[in-house]
Amino acid sequence: MTEYFKPIPYALWREDKAAFAEALGKSFRETGFAVIAGHPVDQRTIDDNLRATKAFFALPDIAKLAYDGKSGGGQRGYTAFATENAKGAAKADLKEFWHTGRLLPPKSPYRETMADTPSVGEIPDFDRATRALFDALDEMGRDLLRAIALHLDLDEMWFEDRVEMGNSILRLLHYPPQENPPPEGTVRAGAHEDINVITLLLGAEEAGLEVKHRSGEWLAVNPPPGALVINCGDMLQRLTAGVLPSTTHRVVNPAPERARFPRYSTPFFLHFNQDVVIEALPQCVAEGGTPQPPITAQDYLMERLREIGLVKA
Repeated sequence: MTEYFKPIPYALWREDKAAFAEALGKSFRETGFAVIAGHPVDQRTIDDNLRATKAFFALPDIAKLAYDGKSGGGQRGYTAFATENAKGAAKADLKEFWHTGRLLPPKSPYRETMADTPSVGEIPDFDRATRALFDALDEMGRDLLRAIALHLDLDEMWFEDRVEMGNSILRLLHYPPQENPPPEGTVRAGAHEDINVITLLLGAEEAGLEVKHRSGEWLAVNPPPGALVINCGDMLQRLTAGVLPSTTHRVVNPAPERARFPRYSTPFFLHFNQDVVIEALPQCVAEGGTPQPPITAQDYLMERLREIGLVKA
């Protein structure tokens, strides 16, 4: 842990909203990332999800491929090993993953662009465990957006009706052991930025996450127990005209002594509602930010999915 990622106690949000918002905004402005200590997500919910995650990725490939989400741009269900690549990267990441999305009401208009998450019959507790963690991180993420709104001189609830039905995703990530040296030029996750508004990331059992500081230095991020990592995504960067940066990060290959161990990680990608227009906030432009043309969240998502190889151009 470096001085850049000094944990911000979540309890401060209840005690002094302005102080919490200031600390979170300051960390975002410096690195695009923040570490939150004492988060409210129940440890049993986290443990249940991790057990379900390990059970799913232990299934034979033929069983996992029955849930293949390729036809939907990998936004729900399973994406096979070495399918996704970082934007501009020639080689695919050394990972496989599962996506659980929002549970929509039967007549929701968002069903046109947001598919249901398939049910995994082989693992009795899978659906319940993943849904419970999705809901817990969704609730916490919306709470954190209230702090971000205050930092941006917006009404505390400004984000609420813009994300309440957002195309948010819980990603279960599995980086398999590297029994043999990986192909030259490949890494567990290539340098990239997240597409969404903010990402909430529970600490992984194995190290590897690195963040690129604006100085060019790569910084290791290893949150202490009971903490999670938050980072700005491209949608928040676009909304703030770059004032809150979406920072490049990666997951490097393990050291030789840890190569035989798998790595599991659980990011929650919080998204805007699909019809929200992402347009630079005037106060961020006045601060010196660089605005980009307005675009809907759905159009921006599809643009980025094409760039990372999950949707064909």
